Amino acid sequence: MPDLSRLLSPRSVVIVGASPTPGALGNSVLRNLERHGYAGEIHLINPKRDTIDGRPCLKSIDELPHGVDAAVLAIPGPAVLGAVQALAARGVGAAIIFSAGFAEGGEEGLAAQAEVARIAHEHGMVVEGPNCLGMVNYAAGVPLTFVETPVLDLTGKPAVGIVSQSGAMAVVLGATLMSKGLGITVSVSTGNEAASGVEDYVAHLIDDPATPAIAMIVEQFRKPARFLALAEKARAAGKHIVLLHPGTSSAARESAATHTGAMAGDWQLMKAKVERAGVVLVDSLEALGDVTELAVRAKPVRRGGTAVLTESGAFKALTLDLAENIGLDLPAMAGETAEEMRAAIPDFIPVSNPMDLTAQALVDPDLYRRTLIPLLADDAYAALVFGIIQTDPATCARKFPAIIDAVKALKPEKPVIFAGIDDGAEVPAGYIEQLRAIGVTYFPSPDRAFRALRHLGKLAERDFATADAASVSLELPSGVIPEYRAKQLLAPVGIPFPAGGFAASADEAKAIAARVGYPVAIKAQSAALSHKSDAGGVILNIADDAALDAAWDRLFANVGAYDAAIALDGAQVEAMGQRGVELIIGARNDPEWGPVILAGFGGVTAELLHDVRLLPHDLTHDAIVAELRALKQGALLDGYRGSPALDVDAVAKLIAGLGRVLAGTPSIREIDLNPVVVYPAGEGVVALDALILAD
Repeated sequence: MPDLSRLLSPRSVVIVGASPTPGALGNSVLRNLERHGYAGEIHLINPKRDTIDGRPCLKSIDELPHGVDAAVLAIPGPAVLGAVQALAARGVGAAIIFSAGFAEGGEEGLAAQAEVARIAHEHGMVVEGPNCLGMVNYAAGVPLTFVETPVLDLTGKPAVGIVSQSGAMAVVLGATLMSKGLGITVSVSTGNEAASGVEDYVAHLIDDPATPAIAMIVEQFRKPARFLALAEKARAAGKHIVLLHPGTSSAARESAATHTGAMAGDWQLMKAKVERAGVVLVDSLEALGDVTELAVRAKPVRRGGTAVLTESGAFKALTLDLAENIGLDLPAMAGETAEEMRAAIPDFIPVSNPMDLTAQALVDPDLYRRTLIPLLADDAYAALVFGIIQTDPATCARKFPAIIDAVKALKPEKPVIFAGIDDGAEVPAGYIEQLRAIGVTYFPSPDRAFRALRHLGKLAERDFATADAASVSLELPSGVIPEYRAKQLLAPVGIPFPAGGFAASADEAKAIAARVGYPVAIKAQSAALSHKSDAGGVILNIADDAALDAAWDRLFANVGAYDAAIALDGAQVEAMGQRGVELIIGARNDPEWGPVILAGFGGVTAELLHDVRLLPHDLTHDAIVAELRALKQGALLDGYRGSPALDVDAVAKLIAGLGRVLAGTPSIREIDLNPVVVYPAGEGVVALDALILAD
């Protein structure tokens, strides 16, 4: 890990390409430093100037004193390589490269970026960029960017660190967070990441006690394993990482490749891994700002339901609809809570959740406080949302002070959120500031409030426990391992297969059939034949020895006609089984993200519905069962419209077994079990096919 201190907290700075022209990049950097009152040494380099605004100018980098901390390169791309080499020779500790046209610009640009990286590593220099907007350390007053940057007073403000590959999005996110009254400790745009990446800056911010949360915009993780380890460290330290990662569409993945010089990755795989590590993954800039604010301003969101107090029966119905859509639990009021609520409200208001307080609070403002008391005391509710009609300043004056006073008096230990129902209503800014000052997050719309709360609620509900079973190491040859050999390897570790075995001759096949009983199936076996059905390499429902002799000859003839170059090892002979529900289960050791398991429904709807989930390999049995039930067709597992409940526990055991094999055998690239047939509860599962691909 590079030492980032000379970049993020430099005692001296040089602007290469300094300019007196307003709006020029070098001039904008200088103006930012002056506006922030930067107290360190500032060196300017411009071969055509002796001074700029009264500051002396050097003609070249060679004239710099040795050991300047950070350089900003506000120069054209073709001049960057020579400048980086010259800076390294003068012992400069860090460099920010604004110029584009490197890895995102083709082979020539990629080679130039690789040379920048080589120089940086050789000299221990931190390089931010190229193709970035620079960084701002608001806490230290160091704005090394050409974007006009306001001075922030972080006193008493919840603060956030920003790490973004996109410079423009870092600026946009910064403006969003500032508009919410949040502080920003450090904002970094990493660009093409020639010699420092998002992982380096995340590591720095995790160790920064002034940064309780990190908001990230990343198009491609270049060091996924390191990021996952850092995310787990952040979770252990009680710090939130909120991530926006474009790439769910193929067009977005292609755009990422051209934008940041990254190769597009597998978004679903990334999602499974980062969420397992404790990251909150969001899908929009709006959600990134909302979730980050809720994470740093409010009390921690714990596992549990949400209570909603509102002033409209129609909005109550809309809330119930949205809650069902996003999975937000709204437990009914019961027991002592219902009794206390009944005593606190007029008789004409029914006790419910959400609760419609009607317009009664306009004449009885203490109603907000009285209804808040039993909800804050009830452990069934992990958070409370006020869905309030604001209308105009006069109406706000009758509502906001009562709510603010109630929260101040009650000092809640759970999140209290204010959501204005009428987005766009004229609300005096002072009320919003007072809410924020007492830890109440203000949202201009209830949908945003509920969605942000649900994001953090999902994090609280995650089971981070890991399976305690020992991993399994297999000795594997490299390449494609055909079905019969894959089954011989996987059966001893608990993966269930049909009764049968491998036969190298028709006589061996008949002996296996005699052992397992007719009818049987035979399947052609060769490492060169991954899709046996396409080649006529599967023959089913063979009834007796004579039929088996005929089927054996036909099997070899079919494959020979399909591809004469394929030499079969023999055939797998197995007893025909009962029909059941087909699943697809596979496993993969991704070279960057590590092991992951795919599980979903197969059969004729597999491609149509794409009903699969990617699971971390080390989930507990209960967590695997929960993931299976979260499939689109998950209701089928527990019986649907008269069908029997299926053996979900047996499926979970199979998946756990695959996980142990993945963990202990990193040479495995893929395992494919398709289909896996699951039977009614207590009757187990069986994997009809198996294939292993190993390095």
